[in-house]
Amino acid sequence: MQQIAASSELDFTSEAYKDAYSRINAIVIEGEQEAYDNYIQLAQLLPDQKDELIRLSKMENRHMKGFQACGKNLSVTPDMEFAHKYFGALHGNFQAAAATGNVVTCLLIQSLIIECFAIAAYNIYIPVADAFARKITEGVVKDEYMHLNFGEVWLKEHFEESKAELEAANRQNLPIVWRMLNEVENDARILAMEKEALVEDFMIAYGEALSNIGFTTRDIMRMSAYGLAAV
Repeated sequence: MQQIAASSELDFTSEAYKDAYSRINAIVIEGEQEAYDNYIQLAQLLPDQKDELIRLSKMENRHMKGFQACGKNLSVTPDMEFAHKYFGALHGNFQAAAATGNVVTCLLIQSLIIECFAIAAYNIYIPVADAFARKITEGVVKDEYMHLNFGEVWLKEHFEESKAELEAANRQNLPIVWRMLNEVENDARILAMEKEALVEDFMIAYGEALSNIGFTTRDIMRMSAYGLAAV
């Protein structure tokens, strides 16, 4: 209720809001671009799933264009240089995994970490968004659950042979998420998005995804702890 109340008090035309929005908007645009590229690469790594992965990539491309329109609607130029650096660590880890054919690591980064990160951010943003961005973001969230589901289904089907690699990939990549959240804490707050809420929503979505794949509650608590020291 606090966030919904906050949206009516936000000045979407203020310089402070537009400055913060230039980076947050850039992040979601870059995130959708990363997802588009990642699904294209996954289609090459999983040729039997190619048609579905290409379909998912096209959805991500539409999302990117939608978020570009959100920035234009507020007369904000997204800081894409910032966003490119922001995703640098996850991007590098995905590319390294793809180059060596580590599909499990690629799926953990894209279908679990990035999708759960996006779902958390979008759900927290919707109540405090301007009317144009709210409509766009509500449509995007519905699609993101579908993307999350693809990774969950594939990893569940290959859980036993994937478990060790999933744990290693989690250990490597989860701390990056916390650093990313910390880096935009101030900008997010200006948009009435509290870091604590983002962390909570991410952990719920990520924990549910790990549970759906086959990890026990004990496993999930242990895996989740890898990032918490960085919060």
